[in-house]
Amino acid sequence: MQTTTVLHSTRIDLPAQSRQPLVQLLNQQLADAVDLYSQTKQAHWNVKGPQFFSLHQLFDKLAGELEGHIDSLAERATALGGTARGTLRQAAAVSRIPEYPAAARESREHLEALGERFAAYAASTRAAIRSATELGDASTADLFTEISRDADKGLWFLEAHLQTAA
Repeated sequence: MQTTTVLHSTRIDLPAQSRQPLVQLLNQQLADAVDLYSQTKQAHWNVKGPQFFSLHQLFDKLAGELEGHIDSLAERATALGGTARGTLRQAAAVSRIPEYPAAARESREHLEALGERFAAYAASTRAAIRSATELGDASTADLFTEISRDADKGLWFLEAHLQTAA
């Protein structure tokens, strides 16, 4: 992510020295969310096997939740006076989400790949909660908390398909 962010004028009562790193933090999470969204759609389009229908629907549901968070992250960045950097190319340039395995076809391959990526996204979102809190922005921390809950729930859904009874 870029090291300096040009801030637009706003009456939000957070100082510029806090808003600048907050916008950068939001844009990093935005890039990761855009990338994870596209990877989740990749799984949705390409999953095969006996669990096809249920996983096709699950992957689409997870992508839909990510799409909502993408909008919220971008809007929060702009509300703080920043510029949202959410094009696919901008996201791909800085995403921390590993590239999706191009050869994935079977249900288990997609579940494993998405599980790994949702876990990484959930962990980085929890780190973002801490950073936003340290910067004195409870609203951004709250947004990240909402996203964290959904990421954890998505991970649970993915992992439930991989678990067997003991």
